[in-house]
Amino acid sequence: MTAASAERVALPHNEVRRVDPPGVTPTRPDAFFRIHLAVGVLLSIICTLLPTSVGRDVLYTVISYGCVAMMVVGIRRHKPAHSRGWWLVAAGIGIWAVGDVLWAVYTWVLDIAPAFSVADVFYLASYVVIAAGFWSFVQARRQDSDREGLIDAAIFTVGSILISWVVLMRPGLEAAEASMGAQVLATAYPLGDLLLLALLVCLLTSQGARTPAFGWLVAANALLLLADSAYQYTAMRETAYSQYVSLAWLLGYVCFAAAALHPSMRQLTDSKSGDFDTRFTRGRLLALTVASLVAPGTLLLQLALDLPLEAWAVGLSSVVLFLLVVWRMSGLLRHLDAQASQLADLARTDALTGLPNRRTSDAELARMQNRARSEGIPLCVAVLDLDHFKKFNDTFGHQAGDNLLMATATAWQERLGQAQATAGPGHQALLGRWGGEEFVLLLMGHDQQDAVRLVEALAPATPAGQSFSAGVARWDGLESATDVFARADQALYAAKTAGRAQVCAAESLNDWAVA
Repeated sequence: MTAASAERVALPHNEVRRVDPPGVTPTRPDAFFRIHLAVGVLLSIICTLLPTSVGRDVLYTVISYGCVAMMVVGIRRHKPAHSRGWWLVAAGIGIWAVGDVLWAVYTWVLDIAPAFSVADVFYLASYVVIAAGFWSFVQARRQDSDREGLIDAAIFTVGSILISWVVLMRPGLEAAEASMGAQVLATAYPLGDLLLLALLVCLLTSQGARTPAFGWLVAANALLLLADSAYQYTAMRETAYSQYVSLAWLLGYVCFAAAALHPSMRQLTDSKSGDFDTRFTRGRLLALTVASLVAPGTLLLQLALDLPLEAWAVGLSSVVLFLLVVWRMSGLLRHLDAQASQLADLARTDALTGLPNRRTSDAELARMQNRARSEGIPLCVAVLDLDHFKKFNDTFGHQAGDNLLMATATAWQERLGQAQATAGPGHQALLGRWGGEEFVLLLMGHDQQDAVRLVEALAPATPAGQSFSAGVARWDGLESATDVFARADQALYAAKTAGRAQVCAAESLNDWAVA
């Protein structure tokens, strides 16, 4: 039973609610989650609408630390298998909140606005801690090597670096002038945002379940990046930032806590239960195309608006993007080649036993006929049929029948390999599955007597105490593949008519000798 099949339980006063059956991980949020979401959003809006004051910053602090507390509650309640990432993200948000408190102290207690302060140290440290948490999620979701996903993330990140340099970093460095602290911050904050963006893209391109907790986590990171970039942009131009920037920060805190409180957070790092397909889809192709066009697009926009050209930045990013795209395409081509090879193998082999299928056996017989004709060596065809296979299936089940076919193929292949090791050059044996419980054996370099003995030698190797009947026909050098198969098949039925568990050699179309 799954969570989707939870029972409906009747309560007093005709109230009905759904409960998850015992042993099933709940996936629907409970009342605690909904209360947090409602209260968090409401308080965030109220805090945003309040005029700038000590009370507003106190409420801001209450919301931020309240969300950190809710994250701790969520982690302890749900106990995810990979909790390290959650604890790191919670610690990062807590460190960020410390920076908020210190900035409030500078504003309302010390009445100063330093270019570089201890608050900035906490803010910058929080980027690293949150990014470490996201990297922990990415590593847990990427159980196997996913080079393509990492290359995609690198392409998006390089394009974002160029945009950040043109819009934030370079103008920020120019505005900072000779102030070393301001120059450091003008570079450090955008780099922190780029670090979070890179990890967000890695998470989005990773395998694993797209759970509600995953969505809340992505939304939280996106709101954090949006608010931070907007604040840096307004601070660089020495203008007051909009109250909506604070709202984005607060809602980001609320979303981080919502992700931790949602029961599906336990499946966030479970790549095996993932329902996300990392194929090279049209959507991903479109996104990569846009990211790759950032560099030339930036140059064209600067030319069109008569803005200062970022020749070095555009040139270097173009080179890196080009190399990443070529690397991505080479990986895609290798993947397509591997798929084509797998499809070719599937077309040539039997899916159950792994032996050559009927089509491959026909092609191999034609090739062997040409060689036998040109080199003057004997060629024999044998058709083998497991005795009473239908009765075996009816008695033990179809799964047991499939297992018998697989075991038979393996045992006969081993026995044939041993025989070929002592047969000398020029001898070849190809075992294939003809269909159902029938197998075909092509023997190059063996005359009919040797072929019969080789087929008889397979009887002791047949598993589960089963027997088989077989017909062997030597190709006369003129008849078609269809005709020689027909003679071997008629010899097989002669063996069955004679009592089964024996090999019948076809001397001619109407004359068989039972070995």
